[in-house]
Amino acid sequence: MRHVDFTPLYRSTVGFDRLFTMLDSLGQPDQGQTYPPYNIERTGENTYRITMAVAGFDETEISIEAQAHALAVKGEKKEDNADNSEFLYRGIAKRTFERRFQLADHVEVTAASLKNGLLHIDLLRSIPEAMKPRKIAIAAEPVSAPKAIEAQVTN
Repeated sequence: MRHVDFTPLYRSTVGFDRLFTMLDSLGQPDQGQTYPPYNIERTGENTYRITMAVAGFDETEISIEAQAHALAVKGEKKEDNADNSEFLYRGIAKRTFERRFQLADHVEVTAASLKNGLLHIDLLRSIPEAMKPRKIAIAAEPVSAPKAIEAQVTN
Protein backbone atom coordinates (compact mmCIF):
# COMPACT_ATOMS: atom_id res chain seq x y z
CA MET A 1 0.00 0.00 0.00
CA ARG A 2 1.33 3.42 -0.74
CA HIS A 3 2.01 6.08 1.84
CA VAL A 4 -0.01 9.31 1.75
CA ASP A 5 1.84 12.52 2.55
CA PHE A 6 -0.26 14.90 4.64
CA THR A 7 2.44 17.60 4.79
CA PRO A 8 0.60 20.06 2.49
CA LEU A 9 -2.42 19.94 4.80
CA TYR A 10 -0.34 21.05 7.79
CA ARG A 11 -0.02 24.52 6.23
CA SER A 12 -3.74 25.27 6.45
CA THR A 13 -4.87 23.28 9.51
CA VAL A 14 -4.31 23.65 13.21
CA GLY A 15 -4.78 20.92 15.79
CA PHE A 16 -5.47 18.01 13.44
CA ASP A 17 -2.18 16.20 14.14
CA ARG A 18 -3.92 13.29 15.87
CA LEU A 19 -6.31 12.88 12.93
CA PHE A 20 -3.46 12.73 10.42
CA THR A 21 -1.62 10.19 12.57
CA MET A 22 -4.74 8.02 12.69
CA LEU A 23 -5.23 8.25 8.92
CA ASP A 24 -1.60 7.35 8.39
CA SER A 25 -1.90 4.30 10.64
CA LEU A 26 -4.95 3.00 8.74
CA GLY A 27 -2.66 1.89 5.94
CA GLN A 28 -0.72 -0.36 8.29
CA PRO A 29 -1.99 -3.91 8.81
CA ASP A 30 -3.79 -4.75 12.05
CA GLN A 31 -1.57 -7.82 12.65
CA GLY A 32 -4.54 -9.99 11.66
CA GLN A 33 -6.34 -9.44 14.96
CA THR A 34 -9.83 -10.93 14.65
CA TYR A 35 -10.61 -12.10 18.19
CA PRO A 36 -12.97 -11.30 19.77
CA PRO A 37 -15.46 -10.32 17.07
CA TYR A 38 -17.31 -7.06 17.68
CA ASN A 39 -19.92 -4.66 16.32
CA ILE A 40 -20.01 -0.87 16.56
CA GLU A 41 -23.45 0.65 16.20
CA ARG A 42 -24.98 4.08 16.44
CA THR A 43 -27.97 3.93 18.77
CA GLY A 44 -28.93 7.62 18.71
CA GLU A 45 -27.75 11.01 17.54
CA ASN A 46 -24.95 11.13 20.15
CA THR A 47 -24.93 7.57 21.50
CA TYR A 48 -23.00 4.51 20.37
CA ARG A 49 -22.63 0.88 21.46
CA ILE A 50 -19.75 -1.54 21.07
CA THR A 51 -20.82 -5.18 21.34
CA MET A 52 -18.13 -7.84 21.72
CA ALA A 53 -18.66 -11.61 21.62
CA VAL A 54 -16.80 -12.88 24.69
CA ALA A 55 -18.33 -16.32 25.19
CA GLY A 56 -16.86 -18.19 28.15
CA PHE A 57 -15.64 -15.04 29.98
CA ASP A 58 -17.33 -13.62 33.04
CA GLU A 59 -17.21 -10.06 34.39
CA THR A 60 -14.27 -10.81 36.70
CA GLU A 61 -12.10 -11.86 33.74
CA ILE A 62 -12.73 -8.74 31.62
CA SER A 63 -11.39 -5.26 32.28
CA ILE A 64 -12.39 -2.06 30.48
CA GLU A 65 -10.13 0.97 30.65
CA ALA A 66 -11.03 4.34 29.17
CA GLN A 67 -8.31 6.93 28.67
CA ALA A 68 -8.20 10.14 26.68
CA HIS A 69 -9.16 9.20 23.10
CA ALA A 70 -8.75 5.45 23.70
CA LEU A 71 -10.74 2.52 25.03
CA ALA A 72 -9.03 -0.75 25.91
CA VAL A 73 -10.90 -4.00 26.57
CA LYS A 74 -8.83 -6.85 28.00
CA GLY A 75 -9.83 -10.40 28.76
CA GLU A 76 -7.80 -12.97 30.63
CA LYS A 77 -9.26 -16.40 31.13
CA LYS A 78 -8.38 -18.16 34.36
CA GLU A 79 -7.26 -21.72 33.83
CA ASP A 80 -9.78 -24.21 35.11
CA ASN A 81 -7.91 -27.40 36.02
CA ALA A 82 -10.52 -28.64 38.52
CA ASP A 83 -11.76 -31.43 36.30
CA ASN A 84 -9.28 -33.72 34.62
CA SER A 85 -11.25 -34.03 31.40
CA GLU A 86 -9.60 -34.44 28.05
CA PHE A 87 -10.78 -32.28 25.16
CA LEU A 88 -11.29 -34.05 21.85
CA TYR A 89 -12.00 -30.72 20.17
CA ARG A 90 -11.74 -27.23 21.64
CA GLY A 91 -13.73 -24.69 19.65
CA ILE A 92 -14.48 -22.20 22.43
CA ALA A 93 -11.56 -19.83 22.69
CA LYS A 94 -10.01 -19.34 26.11
CA ARG A 95 -7.17 -17.13 25.00
CA THR A 96 -6.42 -13.73 26.42
CA PHE A 97 -7.22 -10.74 24.27
CA GLU A 98 -6.82 -7.01 24.14
CA ARG A 99 -8.86 -4.88 21.79
CA ARG A 100 -8.28 -1.14 21.47
CA PHE A 101 -10.64 1.48 20.06
CA GLN A 102 -9.82 5.09 19.18
CA LEU A 103 -12.43 7.51 20.55
CA ALA A 104 -13.28 10.91 19.14
CA ASP A 105 -13.14 14.07 21.21
CA HIS A 106 -15.79 14.31 23.95
CA VAL A 107 -16.79 10.61 23.72
CA GLU A 108 -17.04 8.90 27.10
CA VAL A 109 -18.05 5.45 28.32
CA THR A 110 -21.37 5.55 30.17
CA ALA A 111 -22.05 1.88 30.94
CA ALA A 112 -20.92 -1.68 30.34
CA SER A 113 -22.84 -4.92 30.76
CA LEU A 114 -22.25 -8.61 30.09
CA LYS A 115 -25.24 -10.72 29.09
CA ASN A 116 -25.44 -14.06 27.26
CA GLY A 117 -21.77 -13.95 26.27
CA LEU A 118 -22.03 -10.45 24.76
CA LEU A 119 -20.22 -7.48 26.30
CA HIS A 120 -22.08 -4.22 25.64
CA ILE A 121 -20.20 -0.93 26.09
CA ASP A 122 -22.34 2.20 25.79
CA LEU A 123 -20.72 5.46 24.70
CA LEU A 124 -21.97 9.04 24.73
CA ARG A 125 -20.64 12.01 22.79
CA SER A 126 -21.29 15.02 25.00
CA ILE A 127 -20.24 18.24 23.36
CA PRO A 128 -19.57 21.04 25.87
CA GLU A 129 -21.76 24.14 25.61
CA ALA A 130 -18.75 26.22 24.59
CA MET A 131 -18.20 23.94 21.58
CA LYS A 132 -21.82 23.87 20.34
CA PRO A 133 -22.86 26.15 17.48
CA ARG A 134 -24.41 29.37 18.64
CA LYS A 135 -26.29 32.16 16.93
CA ILE A 136 -24.44 35.45 16.68
CA ALA A 137 -26.65 38.55 16.61
CA ILE A 138 -25.78 41.17 14.04
CA ALA A 139 -26.09 44.75 15.27
CA ALA A 140 -27.56 47.12 12.71
CA GLU A 141 -26.30 50.66 12.38
CA PRO A 142 -29.02 53.20 13.20
CA VAL A 143 -30.60 54.51 10.02
CA SER A 144 -30.24 58.26 9.78
CA ALA A 145 -32.30 60.57 7.64
CA PRO A 146 -31.01 60.96 4.11
CA LYS A 147 -28.82 63.97 3.66
CA ALA A 148 -30.01 66.64 1.28
CA ILE A 149 -27.50 68.03 -1.15
CA GLU A 150 -27.25 71.75 -0.74
CA ALA A 151 -26.20 73.91 -3.60
CA GLN A 152 -26.18 77.62 -4.02
CA VAL A 153 -28.45 78.94 -6.69
CA THR A 154 -27.00 81.84 -8.61
CA ASN A 155 -29.14 84.20 -10.62
